[in-house]
Amino acid sequence: SVTIVAFGNERDVFSEDSQQPSLLRSYLGRSALVSQVDSSPSAGHVGSPVCTEYQACVFGNVRLVVRDCPVWDIFDSDWYTSRSLIGGADIIVIKYSVNDKTSFQELKDSYVPMIKKGLNHCSVPVIISAIGARKNGVPCTCPLCTSDRRSCVTTSEGVQLAKELGATYLELHTLNDFYVQKYFGGVLEYFMIQRLNQKSSEKMKKRKKTQKCHRVQPPQLEQPEKMPIIKGEASHYDADLHNLLCGCQCADVAFYPEDLSTVVEAHKVILCSVSHLFMLLFEVKSPADVRDASIVRTAQSLFTVEPGAASPPLPRGVPPCIPPVRVVVKDSIFCACLPDILHFIYSGAFQWERLEEDIKKKVKDPEKTEHVLEKVKCILQTPGKLNTVKDCRSHQIKRLYNTSLRLFFNTPVLADVIFKIQGATVPAHRAVLVARCEVMAAMFNGNYLEASSMLVPVYGVSKDTFLSFLEYLYTDSCCPASILQAMSLLICAEMYQVMRLQHICELYIITQLQSMPSRELASTSLSIVSLLKKAKFHNSDCLSTWLLHFIATNYLIFSQKPEFQDLS
Repeated sequence: SVTIVAFGNERDVFSEDSQQPSLLRSYLGRSALVSQVDSSPSAGHVGSPVCTEYQACVFGNVRLVVRDCPVWDIFDSDWYTSRSLIGGADIIVIKYSVNDKTSFQELKDSYVPMIKKGLNHCSVPVIISAIGARKNGVPCTCPLCTSDRRSCVTTSEGVQLAKELGATYLELHTLNDFYVQKYFGGVLEYFMIQRLNQKSSEKMKKRKKTQKCHRVQPPQLEQPEKMPIIKGEASHYDADLHNLLCGCQCADVAFYPEDLSTVVEAHKVILCSVSHLFMLLFEVKSPADVRDASIVRTAQSLFTVEPGAASPPLPRGVPPCIPPVRVVVKDSIFCACLPDILHFIYSGAFQWERLEEDIKKKVKDPEKTEHVLEKVKCILQTPGKLNTVKDCRSHQIKRLYNTSLRLFFNTPVLADVIFKIQGATVPAHRAVLVARCEVMAAMFNGNYLEASSMLVPVYGVSKDTFLSFLEYLYTDSCCPASILQAMSLLICAEMYQVMRLQHICELYIITQLQSMPSRELASTSLSIVSLLKKAKFHNSDCLSTWLLHFIATNYLIFSQKPEFQDLS
């Protein structure tokens, strides 16, 4: 079999043809060597498809698997899925539009280093495809024009990117038969044949090596079952924050209509994470910081914070028992739709079509519906940029939302709890902690000392490990620096019963050990037996089973190590 993984979007942001098939789908439909094409979406996050998978036959009886990932977000939010995609690829295709300079620059600066790290000196062929005809010729190269969004990506920039990755560079001016089938297809089929020959050669070498091996065999152990929960466990980040809104735990802001007849509660840290307008309203930023008069005008025309309702900074040790900030909503129609708008924001701020439908049902007037939706766009607006309906319907808002809570990670801004650990203090926000961690939800809402205290001591874990744990709660992502750090984070995740983080750490440890050569395994000071003991003690059954099998598989190496005697 041959697996092709494609990253990037060949359509530029200004293209009107959104129905044009992708490069890989065009190739599968045009090539005479490909047959029995079947496609299915593959989801890594609820509501946000990571990639589309195509399965077909090539060269008669060779199974071809193509995974097309048009959105780069997977590298930001789902480390283990992106790493497994690169690790399982026989050929990698990177696509970009020559008319989208901004996306190309983001690819070059942010994602190419991640791809290089994922390849880790593997001999996987990479094809870089620059797609489209340049609309405004060769862009100006003077310093004043380098930030122009409409400037094109030059051939030299594409070739330089290909050199960085050791890739093959192709320019496809249009997706017709010549460029797709003969030009791109010819190069792709050459690499497919090369990879098939390489796999066949490796299989023969492995068979000869097995036949020659008459050394002492390790104890017989059954292959441990794969960990399905690690492989495909979906993120519940958006669901956690949505449940926080439904439960109204730790609410620190209350919205009222002008007649004060109803109340809708929310959380400042969540609102500020998606909106500069709310940052301005709750004095996280000043008008000078925002630098957008339209946002200031919208905030003043839509909301009024009641005098004396703003929460003063609390001295250390004082319990956070102050009432929520009272905000009056001046627009009655907007106020009636506020629950639906908050559900939209707390659910990830990407289900724009659903919000439109909910407001249409509630208002039942096209003009009023458009009025409310315009207000929502103003709330979500980035300073200096006008949000359009196209922006709201894209993945861009969700991407901003998934990473924006990072702005409040380990900062005292809006913090209402301080952890004391190893003589240092770490500020945090109860709303995020309660939403993302059931143990902390019980701790802050039950009859415990922490529920009424501003300062909360933490024991049994280092400051760096606890910061990594909090970073996961805020951003839904983590990237341990080493196997030992991953084990420490796994122990912390087990202590606070955050199972998904525990499984991510398990997968990281397994992946790192699997990629370690035998020579390095024999000389490393890392104690696999110690890892096994910790995994057993902290109820990591999948990891402990895998480590025991790993020790047995590498019996000759581990039987020479002193810690081997500690195994009962």
